Amino acid sequence: MFPVNDVSRSLFSSMSISAQGLSVQRTRLNAISENLANIDTTKTANGEPYRRKIVQIERGDQHQRFAEILEKPKINLHETSPAHIPTQPFVYREDHPQYGTFVSEIIEDPAPFRMVYDPSHPDANEEGYVAMPNINYVQEMIDMITASRSYEANITALNTAKDMVRNALRI
Repeated sequence: MFPVNDVSRSLFSSMSISAQGLSVQRTRLNAISENLANIDTTKTANGEPYRRKIVQIERGDQHQRFAEILEKPKINLHETSPAHIPTQPFVYREDHPQYGTFVSEIIEDPAPFRMVYDPSHPDANEEGYVAMPNINYVQEMIDMITASRSYEANITALNTAKDMVRNALRI
């Protein structure tokens, strides 16, 4: 028999995975927004143009295959006993989740800066070129669309899981 904590995890794991996905996509959208807001920033605090931010995403348990998760035995509770009531509160969010994804870090893109000819710009070099941020507007828009669609998919999955739990509680 599994501990009660495993029961609550199995019951709410789909919601937890969706919540983790929402958090990851929100972080991606924030980074993309920051990139777009700084597309013309030629000088930052360190004296060079703004560098594009990239969100690094990792999956939870990298050693466990999906098929192994599905093969775990199911829990059948036939009667209620004090052992079924958890002694510890359910941990909603983990730093390194067992399943799902999480943001491992946000890094700066090491790609070279774009050089634009504009001799009248105050940051132009002696040849008249200005180092511009390494941000491609089209790529950022594509990333924003994929992040927002992933966000929407996670909301749909979360709402479906909530409906399933709500319907199960009616039984």
